[in-house]
Amino acid sequence: MLIVHVHVHVKPEAVEAFKEATIENARNSVQEPGIARFDVIQQNDDPTRFILVEVYRTAGDPARHKETDHYKKWRDTVAEMMAEPRQSVKFTNVFPDDSGW
Repeated sequence: MLIVHVHVHVKPEAVEAFKEATIENARNSVQEPGIARFDVIQQNDDPTRFILVEVYRTAGDPARHKETDHYKKWRDTVAEMMAEPRQSVKFTNVFPDDSGW
């Protein structure tokens, strides 16, 4: 498993539009065979900050995800909504292991 946390800071006036576009992308993303989980979380004390928690089955799945039409649509739709460039951090799960996925 490869877990990616994408940290996003959105312009205040774009929060609702960002949520709408991102939820649409997440709904499509979880249909991909290489994605085990795709969460969209919003920070409680600063609603302009989000983390996308993307759990991929293999190291090659993020690249396949970025080739999908729904990802490209999301990327282009939210580009101007960003208060700053998004950042991603990659993780490997320690527990549970992937035998139960």
